[in-house]
Amino acid sequence: MLRSLITRIAAVALAFGATAVQAQDQVLNLYSARHYQTDEALYENFTKATGIRINRVDADDAGLLARLQSEGRNSPADVILLVDAARLWRAETQGLFQPVKSRVLEQRIPATLRSKDEGEGSQWFGFSTRARVIVYDKARVQKRDVDTYEKLADPVNKGRLCTRSGSHPYNLSLFGAMVEHLGPQKTETWLKGLVDNMARAPKGGDTDQIKAVASGECAVALTNSYYLARMMRSQNPADQAAVERIAVVFPNQATTGTHVNIAGGAVARYAKNREAAVRFLEYLSGDDAQLYFANGNNEWPAVPGVKPRNPALESFGSFRTETVPISVIGMNQIRVQQLLDRVGYR
Repeated sequence: MLRSLITRIAAVALAFGATAVQAQDQVLNLYSARHYQTDEALYENFTKATGIRINRVDADDAGLLARLQSEGRNSPADVILLVDAARLWRAETQGLFQPVKSRVLEQRIPATLRSKDEGEGSQWFGFSTRARVIVYDKARVQKRDVDTYEKLADPVNKGRLCTRSGSHPYNLSLFGAMVEHLGPQKTETWLKGLVDNMARAPKGGDTDQIKAVASGECAVALTNSYYLARMMRSQNPADQAAVERIAVVFPNQATTGTHVNIAGGAVARYAKNREAAVRFLEYLSGDDAQLYFANGNNEWPAVPGVKPRNPALESFGSFRTETVPISVIGMNQIRVQQLLDRVGYR
């Protein structure tokens, strides 16, 4: 009888040991286009909370999508993180995601910040937001001349405007929203006005546009809000001097609202660890993760009611945002690219 008891205890111990080893061996393969050092704490806290180790592959959005297509069914990817609705929509149309039904995600992430649910669940979810704002030279420009996106094409701004490439996803998404607000024909006319008002050919990134305004190369520029917030929080004297010279406006407050875009994630189509993948996406919608996006990388939480503690974001105050679903904006990018080609916006 004693021998039998010892045998049963040994069996139980082995079972618990196997379970512990299995938990330690759980891995989530993450393909991420987010290159923000503050995100490291997100991943570490997920592992601490769940025991699931994250194996991360970093690349830009285009590189990740090309890799996923090349790998096909053999891809090890479980979760994909991308920046901008245009890229998320493109990946969805390429069949790189799978739908997810999650009560947590449906309750936490507003419907306007996730892909359309065709009955099986959404294919991607936005976890943080950023506004497409206008910065201008306080010494050369009146706020009333740049308080809407439409006014950027007005003759008063001739020779003043700087932007990055019109075909960059940040601009494709803004222009896709304008198609919804103005219609294709008026949007084409507006885009032609932007081209006519350029101070120089489109180049560089969003931070470069802010610095170009501060240096006097141009007087007005488009940028995502988190680039500006990053410079506002910088200890670099050059960044502080640049911020001192410029002002920011959240456009279209009296009409359609300011364009807001997302960074988001999805479960890969051939995910081998689907349960862990969904758990990770749900984790990103939690309050703690949402605050990391806001306080660490100067993005607003996607989840309503989560209040960031970020002096730069707080200085912007509250503002009206547009209500066009992000999924619709993504779907407009092919039409937008055709308009850009016609007006010569490179």
